[in-house]
Amino acid sequence: MTDVAAVLGATGAPLVLIGSRRPLVLAGLGLIALAEASLVVSGPNAVSAARVGLGLVGLVGLVVFALLFARYPELVPLAILIAAPLRMPLDFGAAHRFYVGLPQGGETGRLLLLYGVVAAAAVALVLRLLLERDWSPPSLTREIALPLGALVSFAALSVLWSTADAAAQNLLQWFLLPFAVLVAVVARSPFPAWMPRAMAIAAVGLAMVFAGIGLVEEATQRLIFYTPSVQIGNAYSSFFRTTSLFRDPSLYGRHLVLAIAIVLTVAWYRKLGIALAALFVAFLFAGLFFSYSQSSLVALFAVAVFISVVAGDRVVRLVAAGTAVLVLAGGGAFVADKVAGASTQRVTSDRSRRIDLTAKVFRQHPLVGVGLGSQPKASQAVSKNGGPPTLFVSHTTPLTVAAELGVVGLALYLALLVGAAKALLRVFRIERAFGLALAAVFVALFVHSLFYSGFFEDPVTWLVLGVASSFLAAHGAPRSTAPT
Repeated sequence: MTDVAAVLGATGAPLVLIGSRRPLVLAGLGLIALAEASLVVSGPNAVSAARVGLGLVGLVGLVVFALLFARYPELVPLAILIAAPLRMPLDFGAAHRFYVGLPQGGETGRLLLLYGVVAAAAVALVLRLLLERDWSPPSLTREIALPLGALVSFAALSVLWSTADAAAQNLLQWFLLPFAVLVAVVARSPFPAWMPRAMAIAAVGLAMVFAGIGLVEEATQRLIFYTPSVQIGNAYSSFFRTTSLFRDPSLYGRHLVLAIAIVLTVAWYRKLGIALAALFVAFLFAGLFFSYSQSSLVALFAVAVFISVVAGDRVVRLVAAGTAVLVLAGGGAFVADKVAGASTQRVTSDRSRRIDLTAKVFRQHPLVGVGLGSQPKASQAVSKNGGPPTLFVSHTTPLTVAAELGVVGLALYLALLVGAAKALLRVFRIERAFGLALAAVFVALFVHSLFYSGFFEDPVTWLVLGVASSFLAAHGAPRSTAPT
């Protein structure tokens, strides 16, 4: 059934992303719905009275929100933004009396709230396509639609030759197909004038809550959610890493960096007072500091330099560039000094070993890779040391794409990055503050993904692409080759 779902998803994703006519979009949504249904049916405990009961309860909520989004489609992007980082602390399985219970050992649940919102938005889009004959659904901007549709389709097809069946099904069912629908529904939503302000308030407000919870964890030395590695690390290290409402400090730190990027942007363009912006940044950075996430700090530095170079004058750009050079030189010297007295593997906290193994997998399977979700298992196979697959995750998105999808997938990934950059540049030319905020968030996600996996698994990545397309459709932005 997974292979059938892969073919259905690979066919439906391009239709829903690239298609511009009603029948094509409806067909794409239908094929993805069939793919998801086949994955659910083929899963463990596929049919049970408890699952049917939960499904009926979820169906009621789905209908209510679908009707709401059909009446007010402009609420879709904002609702997805709010739901994107929130993982419901629920676990499902026959071990629980009523099939649902709280997860054990500090683990978080899935993005159930987000999936519900996306599903309701998809149903609302179907209703509008069928009933509003005088409405012309906007097409996704081609710079995003073409490479994204091709990448999702190829990644879905790679399940056919993937050697990690469970991981491939997990990525297909819970990330690839739902997030393709996410982009489609957001891109076809109206974009009112109040949207940039509302999205900025929602993103920063959520991050402030996350930072506050993280600071409480630091004060009490007790975590709410955590992975076993974080728990063990806190027990044996001299510092205490906080996670807030996330399972991992790096995921927590990533969301704080995104909010800081928004605050810095609106402060540069005088959309927010300097004093208030400084307070926001200080509070968010305090939460970020106690996560001790090195990848998040690198992403913060990169995005701060990016914003300064784009929004600042010539003097600011020179200072930012000089600071970047000094920091990179100092960091290089520090790493060289550490490596001189220890192994690279130890200095990089085992990242260098994972990178070497992933590169070896890519060299052995250069054309189409080992298939979706198979990189950790393939790296484990070429390693001389044992251990579970989780110890072989590359934590570097470009390398993971290369190993799992080969040169073909890597080319599509690079095409998507170029297309996204072009689309965000067009947004920036129309509305500088909003365009730079979107671009800064995308840059932060990309830089963070170079050191911690999750670029395509983070719904915010897909949301940025959908919002950029929605904005351009609402403003009727023509393609421009004028220099910036």
